[in-house]
Amino acid sequence: MRRILIVGAGQSGLQLGLSLLAEGYDVTIMSARTPDEIRSGWVMSTQAMFATALQTERRYGLDLWQDQAPRIEGLHVSLSAPPGERALRIPCPLDEPAQSTDQRLKMATWLELFEQRGGTVHYQGVTTADLDGLTRLGRYDLTIVAAGKGDLVGVFDRDPLRSVHTAPQRGLAVAYVHGMTPDPLLPVPHVSFNAVPGLGELFVIPALTVSGPCEILFWEAVPGGPLDLWAERRDPAEHLKLTLDLVRRYTPWIYDRCVDVELTDGRATLSGRYTPTVRRPVAELPSGGLVLGMADVVVANDPITGQGSNTAAKCAYSYLGSILERGDQPFDREWMGQTFERFWTGAGEAVTGWTNAMLQPLPPHVQQLLGAAAENPTIARRFANGFSDPNDFQEWFMTPEAADRYLASVATG
Repeated sequence: MRRILIVGAGQSGLQLGLSLLAEGYDVTIMSARTPDEIRSGWVMSTQAMFATALQTERRYGLDLWQDQAPRIEGLHVSLSAPPGERALRIPCPLDEPAQSTDQRLKMATWLELFEQRGGTVHYQGVTTADLDGLTRLGRYDLTIVAAGKGDLVGVFDRDPLRSVHTAPQRGLAVAYVHGMTPDPLLPVPHVSFNAVPGLGELFVIPALTVSGPCEILFWEAVPGGPLDLWAERRDPAEHLKLTLDLVRRYTPWIYDRCVDVELTDGRATLSGRYTPTVRRPVAELPSGGLVLGMADVVVANDPITGQGSNTAAKCAYSYLGSILERGDQPFDREWMGQTFERFWTGAGEAVTGWTNAMLQPLPPHVQQLLGAAAENPTIARRFANGFSDPNDFQEWFMTPEAADRYLASVATG
C-alpha cells in the first residue's frame, strides 16, 4: 500500500485525502488545527462552488450539504455607474445549481470523516524544516503541500511566465450575515455580482454556515480607492458597519435588503489581500527531498471570479487521477511536473487567464457581450455556466474575434 502525506487540511488536501482513502491508499494529513478549532474559528472564504467542481466531490460521497445549503440558481449581474445608480441588470441562470458551505463547517466535518474512515491526522503546524525532516526520513512515497497560507508556500518559486501581477489587485472584506431579505427582482437564491467601475465589486452569496442559511457580503476594493478601507483587521461590528455604509452608498438596491442584518456569529468577518501568483509546482528541500504543491499553493488567483474552491476541487480530482494511474511507479520529479501540467492545461490556465482579465477594466468587446446578455437569455446563461467551466470563456469571451463570432452566431441562430 502506497503511503502519501498531505500537508494542509483545506478543500484540496482533504478532498484528495478522502478520495485516496477510498481508493485504498495509506494517507496521512497534517493539520494546524483540530476540527473543534476550525469550527469555532474565523470564517476563511466565500467558497461558492459550481456544478463541475461539486461533481468531483460527489463522486466520492463528499457533498454532505446538498440538502441543507441554499441552491444557487444563477447570477444577477449589475453595473453601478455612475456609482450608486444601477445602469445595467443581467439575470444569468445556471443549468445546475451551485452552493456555498462555510469552510468552518465543511473542513471540520471532513477532517472528522477522514479519521473515521481510517486516515491518520497529525495536529501540528509544519515549518520548512519540519517538511525537510519528513521527506528525509523517507516514510512516504509522495508528499503534497496543500497549505496555501503560511511559510510553506515560500518553498515554491514564483513562475514569472505565468504570473502577471506583482502586487495585490484587490483589498478583500467578507461578512457572513443573517437577516437579508430576498431580491424582489430575482427572488430565487443567486450570486449577486455588482460592479462599481474603477472602484471594485460587491458580491452577495447565499451560503450555509454553522448557524444555518445566511448571506455573505463580500467587497473587492481596488487598492487605494474609496472602497479600500480594509488595510487593518477591524472589530467585527465595525467591519459590518463599514460594509453596510459602502453598500448604502454604492449599491443601494442591495442596501434595501439589509435593514435587519446582523453577523452570523462573533467570528463571521474576514479581510486581507494577496498577490495573485502562479508558482512552480515542484520544490526541492535542503536535504534533497521533493514535494509537490497543489491548488492555491501553486495557483493563487484573486477571488473576483469565485474560483478558489472550484479550482482546489478540480486540482484534487486531477491529482487523484494522476496518482491512480501511476500505480507502483515512483513519484519522481518528472511525474510531479507532468501531474501539475495536466491540471494546468485542464483547468488552471483557463481560470487564471479569465480571472486576470476580470481584474482589469472591461474591454469594449466584453462590454458589448454583457450589454447583449441583458437582452438575450442565451448569452446570459452561457456567461453564468462559464463559472462552472471557465474553459468555455476562451471560445467566446476572451478576445474580440471570439466575441464577434459568437454574437454573429447568436444573431443568426
